Amino acid sequence: MTDELINVELNQFQKIKREELVKSDDFDHPPRILLLYGSLRQRSFSRLVAEESKRLLEALGCEAKIFDPRDLPLPDSVKAEDSEKVQELRELAKWSEGMVWVSPERHGSMTGILKAQIDWIPLSDGAVRPTQGKTLAVMQVCGGSQSFNAVNQMRVLGRWMRMITIPNQSSVAKAWMEFDDNDRMKPSGFYNRIVDVCEELVKFTYMTRGRSDYLVDRYSERVESAEALVARVNQRSI
Repeated sequence: MTDELINVELNQFQKIKREELVKSDDFDHPPRILLLYGSLRQRSFSRLVAEESKRLLEALGCEAKIFDPRDLPLPDSVKAEDSEKVQELRELAKWSEGMVWVSPERHGSMTGILKAQIDWIPLSDGAVRPTQGKTLAVMQVCGGSQSFNAVNQMRVLGRWMRMITIPNQSSVAKAWMEFDDNDRMKPSGFYNRIVDVCEELVKFTYMTRGRSDYLVDRYSERVESAEALVARVNQRSI
């Protein structure tokens, strides 16, 4: 798929009156999107989908970065602070306002390569929750017929990481047939669905960023915080 075609296809999205959905000050900076993929093969189709998605997101006005999982150690094999790759991943997670996860389906599930990346991102880092309230899009590539096992698993992980996982998703069947010799995705219904997913991710990111603290605010946690504060005050008065 050429960049010219991408621009034509996204023209309709650019015409959307986004002001009706969000506030004017939401456009102070482009949405920041981090893309993770789940294969280390030389010609990794999950990486190619991530690269195609990055082009689309940039055409939609986003700042997008892809994390290279090569040399990322297995979770718990080293201390996080001793690994430059772990620190790079964690800083990108903090930087991002939304994410795209792309995994091959292997043995009926997402790959350990992608899971390892997610496992290295903590639920909390001091007072910061690196993923809470951020948007998430999930995609998978299949070597054979279309399946949704990997995206279903990633949805569970997204919920566990307290992310806002968008309704749309992509599953590319026989992914090896969907790319040309230049590693660009051919025009197809699968490509169109990836465009759909990227558009929806951008919309949700615009609508939720700056509001995530409110959206994920929980009564149970406010109660716990209040009780902890009372306990500290009582301790000091003893």
